[in-house]
Amino acid sequence: MAITRLLTGTLLGEKVSPSLYKDRHSFTGRHSRLCALHSPSSPDPHPATMVLLVTVLVAALAAFGASAEVIPQADFNVHGMAGKWYLVGFASNGQWFVQHRASMKMGTAMLNPTADGDLDISYASLKSDGTCWRLNNLAKKTDMPGKFTYTSWGNENDMRMVDVKYDQYALTHTLRTDGDHPTIVNKLYGRGVDLSPDLLEKFRQFSLETGIPAENIVFLPKNGECPAA
Repeated sequence: MAITRLLTGTLLGEKVSPSLYKDRHSFTGRHSRLCALHSPSSPDPHPATMVLLVTVLVAALAAFGASAEVIPQADFNVHGMAGKWYLVGFASNGQWFVQHRASMKMGTAMLNPTADGDLDISYASLKSDGTCWRLNNLAKKTDMPGKFTYTSWGNENDMRMVDVKYDQYALTHTLRTDGDHPTIVNKLYGRGVDLSPDLLEKFRQFSLETGIPAENIVFLPKNGECPAA
């Protein structure tokens, strides 16, 4: 999937980011040298040479594709995620988000690691009429620490814990499969309702680099909290 994202400019048509795809220049340099080995003015290479060239090119593509993925934080500790988080920042290229972003307010997420290493997530947001919107998801761990998968509203979600300081903030990146139109959802959580300007800017830059338009990156206004369920 990563190779396909790279060669087509990502699944969703977002701009390729130099910071995410840091191997871009080294790859293109290798590719140019490979092409130069078999220019129209060059004699036909030996079959064994062609096999070697193809092998090297495939390896280069695989390495480049791997670098295009959003990688979870190293040494991720699922137990460090336990407790209450405030949803401070939200960014998405989904049409549903465009339609509702103006009315969205800060909510909370209670994260409870399970004995199996999964994450039980309970979202709550106080609505203007005093009622509460709630949603529960069980994010299942994968073979990659910091990567989880879950199903919500009939859609498959691939969630990655990109940058976490367990007592301060967590930045997550989710690829949501919504029929033929996958969408990206980035979230910035805080242990409190206020985060530093540097963290807000980090989230904004990350969202731009993952293909989110600037107008679809929002920092949610503070809100009252729902009572415990």
